[in-house]
Amino acid sequence: MTDRALAVVRAGALTTVQDLGRPGYAHLGVPRSGALDAPAATLVNRLVGNPPEAAVLETTLNGCALRPRCPVTVAVGGAPCPVTVDGRAVAWGAPVRVPAGALLDIGTALSGVRTYVAVSGGVAVEPVLGSRSTDLLSGLGPPPLTDSAVLPLGHVIGAHARVDVVPQPAPPAELVLRVTVGPRDDWFTPTALRTFTTSTYRVSSASNRIGLRTEGPSLERAFSGELPSEGMVLGAVQVPPDGSPVVFLADHPTTGGYPVIAVVRATDLPAAAQAAPGTPVRFVPVRRH
Repeated sequence: MTDRALAVVRAGALTTVQDLGRPGYAHLGVPRSGALDAPAATLVNRLVGNPPEAAVLETTLNGCALRPRCPVTVAVGGAPCPVTVDGRAVAWGAPVRVPAGALLDIGTALSGVRTYVAVSGGVAVEPVLGSRSTDLLSGLGPPPLTDSAVLPLGHVIGAHARVDVVPQPAPPAELVLRVTVGPRDDWFTPTALRTFTTSTYRVSSASNRIGLRTEGPSLERAFSGELPSEGMVLGAVQVPPDGSPVVFLADHPTTGGYPVIAVVRATDLPAAAQAAPGTPVRFVPVRRH
């Protein structure tokens, strides 16, 4: 086996391989997938000299620990967390050299949810439909990391960035999601529409890569019945029978039968990836472009 590889010492609660996803296959029932906080993933790639589309690791809440079999440059971004090499604290949000055989430990997020780990050369697992991303809904791509797994690394093609540290957005204390109302807003009462756009919800602990679930006032439908299954887009706010809005994220299904009350602007979704359970959420209506 090549020495350009990472050994997984501690997989953490949920660590997956992610890149920029596999868009263009919704008509085949394949979600886009990819890094939930794409700007964070792109930034750590840039810090280690990788192209934007290189695969990184996306950790959830409690990080992971890795042992490279060759010297590598790594950068950790997204949710802030402690980072150590053989027990010695190193920089978060900056390129760090890790010797072969050293233990790189990405600790528990101090705020936010998802931390991104870029390694020089990128994670070179076999691509599926043009992407190395793990899709938790369809099962496409590599499985979530497990202890003792070994991940191949690609060849280094660029020098790492010459910076001490770079600014990154802080995880949101309040998640403000701009939405375009519709297309199925007529399935809800006028009171429900006012409630949706004026109330404060909270991020549910049941949220995942498929959808950000919320807790708060229930949204009443104007009439009973169910829609025929129809296409769903990234950022769709679907309302299941319990009346609690769910924001579809990268691994969302491509079809669904619950009414979509609104669609979140794509530029607001990276913040949703970092909103921890209990974070206040407000839906703010904006005009269609």
